[in-house]
Amino acid sequence: MTDAGTVPPPAERGHGFGTGPVFLASLSTILGAILFLRFGYAVGNLGLLGALGVILLGHAVTVPTALALAEIATNRRVEGGGEYFIVSRSFGPSIGGAIGISLYLSQAVSVGFYLIAFAESFRPLIPWLASLGFGFDPRLVSVPATIGLSVLVVLRGADLGVKALYVVAAVLGVSLLLFFLGPAEGATLGDPGGLLAHVDDPDPFILVFAICFPAFTGMTAGVGLSGDLANPRRSIPLGILGATGAGMAIYVAVVWKMASSAAPDVLVGDLAMQHIALWGPIIPVGLACATLSSAVGSILVAPRTLQAIAQDDLLPVRRLNGLLARGVGRENEPRSATVVTAVVALGVALLGSVDLVARVISMFFMVTYGALCAISFLEHFAARPSYRPSFRSKWYLSLAGALVSVLLMFQMDPLYAVVAIVLMAALYGLISRAAPGRDDLGSIFGGVMAQASRYLHIRMQSGAAAEDWRPSVITITPRTFDRSSPLRLLTWLCYRFGFGTYLHYIPGRLDRRTFEEAAQVKGRLLELAGERYGEIFVDTIISPSMASALAQSLQIPGVSGIENNTILFEFSIHDPTSVLEELQGGLTLAAVPHMNRLVLRHGENFFGNRRTIHVWLTWHDYRNANLMVLLAYILLGHPEWQKGEIRVYAAFPEHQAPERTTELTRMIQEGRLQISPKNVQVIATDDRVDFSRLVRNHSADADLVILGFTESRRREKGSELFRRHEDLRDILWVSAARPIEIE
Repeated sequence: MTDAGTVPPPAERGHGFGTGPVFLASLSTILGAILFLRFGYAVGNLGLLGALGVILLGHAVTVPTALALAEIATNRRVEGGGEYFIVSRSFGPSIGGAIGISLYLSQAVSVGFYLIAFAESFRPLIPWLASLGFGFDPRLVSVPATIGLSVLVVLRGADLGVKALYVVAAVLGVSLLLFFLGPAEGATLGDPGGLLAHVDDPDPFILVFAICFPAFTGMTAGVGLSGDLANPRRSIPLGILGATGAGMAIYVAVVWKMASSAAPDVLVGDLAMQHIALWGPIIPVGLACATLSSAVGSILVAPRTLQAIAQDDLLPVRRLNGLLARGVGRENEPRSATVVTAVVALGVALLGSVDLVARVISMFFMVTYGALCAISFLEHFAARPSYRPSFRSKWYLSLAGALVSVLLMFQMDPLYAVVAIVLMAALYGLISRAAPGRDDLGSIFGGVMAQASRYLHIRMQSGAAAEDWRPSVITITPRTFDRSSPLRLLTWLCYRFGFGTYLHYIPGRLDRRTFEEAAQVKGRLLELAGERYGEIFVDTIISPSMASALAQSLQIPGVSGIENNTILFEFSIHDPTSVLEELQGGLTLAAVPHMNRLVLRHGENFFGNRRTIHVWLTWHDYRNANLMVLLAYILLGHPEWQKGEIRVYAAFPEHQAPERTTELTRMIQEGRLQISPKNVQVIATDDRVDFSRLVRNHSADADLVILGFTESRRREKGSELFRRHEDLRDILWVSAARPIEIE
């Protein structure tokens, strides 16, 4: 959260597209060349069950990838560069650059691949050309088509390409409709073994899978438009998940229709779908539209990926970065990157082999998809407080997607798999060498190591380093066994995101008697922690006074191996005045090492039903706001608070209310905290408003109320500050030593 000030307007986002272009770019790429050219081949060689196996296995990679991509895209603002941007901002620029360049090459190669397939739609003209004395070479179509499409995109940009998607999608829909309306001739499903019927001497399953896998990779095509989307955090998940689901359903229906309408030897022929369709000539037209739309989608996406890589100055040839990073016009059209993409696509088109290029594309896409799934899995395991996507996949789906990708790479072609991995390593070495001092491979596992060390240190009481800010809380009290609220709160705060150290204070000097007493108490603490508070580290401390115990404890590292950044004090509403006087001394001492200070006031409520947390933000302690809201969010992460909700009340003078309302709303939206906008209320106040009565009227029934305090106000009011609001139940007072950013 920033200090008072106007909220800058959101940056303009290219063309400002919505979800439709993402969905159409992805779906039209999914329903592309392979659908028309190779799925008859798949059914003819593998039978219906084998073809369904290809579809299911392919989606075992693409569905987890789509879910992971949707998750990662909703965690942070996604800018231009699509998948590359997501990978680089999660794995770091060196690894992001290596994967991004490979991703770009697969996208650029795809343009030529789709235009080779586009040329196949002209095969029905072969007899006519032969009667005129002309032979047919697909390159006579694919090469001019590549040049023409490239010139069109360079001159007219993404806007024309997106409009073309709507037209070709409509034609594609008509061709599929006529295909499904076609009669059944030579059906095999009614025959014995019809589900497995295939041609003699069929190709092996893994070869068929390698050739057909590019059919499923188009679901990420729309992600490349991220820099041109008005709301990428909404459009990307809806677009790619919708396209993935729709594409899978259509492919299942297509193979079923093929198997039920034609014999295997018919299906393995060229453009088998035209023998099934109600009107055969529509299939070459549909193929032309499908491949052309896929080529359009790829030639829109690939230059934007290359432009984003160049903008991060990651291309090994440094002089190219400035040239390729530049855009043209208000929409920042990547004209130079489009020219480079056109050259790559033209070289692929000159090869003229659909199957060869399909296997190359499959390998590069497998690497990219495996990396995306690995990112999602690692982020789940790391459990960083800053990782708060509004859409969540499941960690086991992401892990399965990553593992299946690697296994299939080596099953499809071990040589290609090794070459792809070596190429990745070489690119990483070149990029990281240009930026010495970076260790992106180490930082990938930073959050994972922090989370693993959290569990290890709780159980093994050893130390390690943590990178991100997370609560590292210590509390010291002699009143452990006559109250449970402090231990319970500490457990909640450190359940998943942080580290907790609970020290039972034993007054006296260290001698045999106090040492033996401490050993006995520690045994009781460990038993108590094992039964109810297993997420925190417990121990005892012997010292002549509470002040000296605090002084000792504040100077030693926390259980995590990093410095404790927060201290939790507590007192009961029934405690004598001496306890609050002791509390005042502790607060003064804790201010010296600049620790966040928490004071829990508790009674017999024991946090009620754990359903409502009320956070009160006020004008005089607004610097505490981020920490207060973040602590409330962390509490909701505990299973005992899983049905709870946060309500934020912001009491500000009337002249500040509009400005603070905007700032608070932006903090919640950009912080991706689990607070509904309807649970945020800004209250304009003046000198006539009784703040205590205001709080009582709104929060008397809250299970926990979080209030802020400042050092100057504490010194002015003394112990009476924490005795205020007598009508409330449990109160957590918060004072932040330093500003805590919510990214």
